[in-house]
Amino acid sequence: MISWMQKHNKYLVWTIWIATIAFIGAGFVGWGSYNFGSKASSIAKVGEVDIKQSKLNMVYSSIYSQYNQALGGKLDDAKAKEMGIIKQAFAQLETQAKLLNFAKDIGIIVSDEEIATKLANITAFQEKGAFNRAIYDGYLRSQRLKAKEFEETLREDITIQKTLALINVDALQLELEAIGAGMNVSDKIAYMVLTNSDLDFVLDEKKVKAYWDMQKSSFLTKQSYDLSIAWTQTSDMNVTDEEVREYYERNSFNYTNAIGKQLTYEEAKELATKDLKIKKSKKRAKNSYVAFKKNQIKDIQKVTLDLGDNKLTPEVWKEIKEKSVGDILKPKVVGDTYATIKIDNIVKPREKTYKEAYSEASVLYANQAKKEELAKLAESRLKDFNQSSAIISEFLKLEPNVEIKPLNSEESLKFLQKLFTSSKEKGIISVSDKLIVYNIIEQRVSSVDKNETDIVRETTNKLKQSTFESNLIKILDKKYPTEVYRGGLTN
Repeated sequence: MISWMQKHNKYLVWTIWIATIAFIGAGFVGWGSYNFGSKASSIAKVGEVDIKQSKLNMVYSSIYSQYNQALGGKLDDAKAKEMGIIKQAFAQLETQAKLLNFAKDIGIIVSDEEIATKLANITAFQEKGAFNRAIYDGYLRSQRLKAKEFEETLREDITIQKTLALINVDALQLELEAIGAGMNVSDKIAYMVLTNSDLDFVLDEKKVKAYWDMQKSSFLTKQSYDLSIAWTQTSDMNVTDEEVREYYERNSFNYTNAIGKQLTYEEAKELATKDLKIKKSKKRAKNSYVAFKKNQIKDIQKVTLDLGDNKLTPEVWKEIKEKSVGDILKPKVVGDTYATIKIDNIVKPREKTYKEAYSEASVLYANQAKKEELAKLAESRLKDFNQSSAIISEFLKLEPNVEIKPLNSEESLKFLQKLFTSSKEKGIISVSDKLIVYNIIEQRVSSVDKNETDIVRETTNKLKQSTFESNLIKILDKKYPTEVYRGGLTN
């Protein structure tokens, strides 16, 4: 799922943008944010369209949450940076801006009535099936958005949908026949699945040392911080059931389950109580901050933490990284407490000694060496392919829910996708950490079953639409140049 999203990011951005609005409709949860400065500032200009910081924040948060769900809630800011989520968010906005330029040039118009209808149909802003202004206003406050700003996003969403609808052309009969034939090709293959267990690998200590010598600038200790932390508890703050219910009703869109369904009051009561206590304790935390600055707090915890340590949140670490020695951060929520933090010292990263880096370096070297040896073994097996020692498959088609032993269903599908897009009668296909050496021994084409007609038409239309859209974007890339005002947004 994640690799698919990254691979198709550029040409399927409108799908994801529409999904952003749908995501809000399912019950928005604000995972992840990316701030350069003022939300009103422009970070780039594409043709005649400005890209605002606030919009980048919104799209970044949406993509972050999609990845976070795919990773089971384990995504953090460091991983998000490694995955290039900010660049993906900007790439989406850049492409959307090109489409908006094009829409303006060809005269696409969206009325206020269309925006009102779109807004009224977002389920997160409804109560008993009807649009609720109070819920909508609460959402805007929680995301620090103005109604005009959010509704302009809806206008752009509708504009893009209208523009792309112009190139949505139904499949022709010849196209249906061609795609149908391709979908009904089946191959019978002889194959071998090779893994690291097929290798006689022995770790060579001298080669590990040589690998470390060449790469040692990559093996660094983590940056660490000496911190003084004053904790402000919130659990003892008194709140009434009536206050909790009112708080829940104003912020109900923030309480959803794993699949995005909004929680009832009883289901969300514990979380809402905790959140309300945190909110009501904010003044207490601010007083603690003022006392901290005046050296009037005695109960201070002294700690030394590596950058990213889970004792603090990714959001806190993000701010710490931007501060200097001696700075005191304003109170930040950590769990169900507030943390007021002073940076006493910053210990910069340094190159690890061989002894310190050995564990990491040996694993990296072993992975690289095994990959090279496995590739050599696969080439050898392909060159002298012995069908008698291979597995013979049934006739295989490119379809889901096919399991090719010893691959699992996901690996089997990836293998079939590569097999049926290859022009080679025999070859090597990489799937996960495995190499499959194959030889096609028989091939046949069956006619399209009447029951498969709808699937063929749907597949053909999607392929055709994707091709038209990707070609349109390539044309727009040349027509509308991009001027970027901030670093770190593009490759």
